Amino acid sequence: MEYKMIHSCIRVMDLEKSEKFYQEAFGFEIARRLDFPEHKFTLSYLRAPGGGFELELTWNHDQEKPYEMGNGYSHLAVGVKDLEGSHRRHQEMGLDPKPLKGLAGGEARFYFLADPDGYMVEVVRT
Repeated sequence: MEYKMIHSCIRVMDLEKSEKFYQEAFGFEIARRLDFPEHKFTLSYLRAPGGGFELELTWNHDQEKPYEMGNGYSHLAVGVKDLEGSHRRHQEMGLDPKPLKGLAGGEARFYFLADPDGYMVEVVRT
């Protein structure tokens, strides 16, 4: 029996703003959007470049306060070959990425930035 990751879900306050962030920052594409007006929520599935994995954005129409991040969930991760170029691009976009980091003082291997709802995204050299 073989399993594979197909999606992860995060709840967002502004669906369009979050869709735009993931599209512009990482090249995700909207795979489908499902509206459930009778239950007052909308799902938007964003497909990562290269296919396979999707990020599910859930917008609960009645949510008025930002979601609490808690201390259990950590981050999403995306991979990119040109880490420095990606970091520079995200700076130019005004996304305020954290400094490039390496493990145990090694060469730069990753950095983090926050999405519009405060979820952290790790960008990793692949």
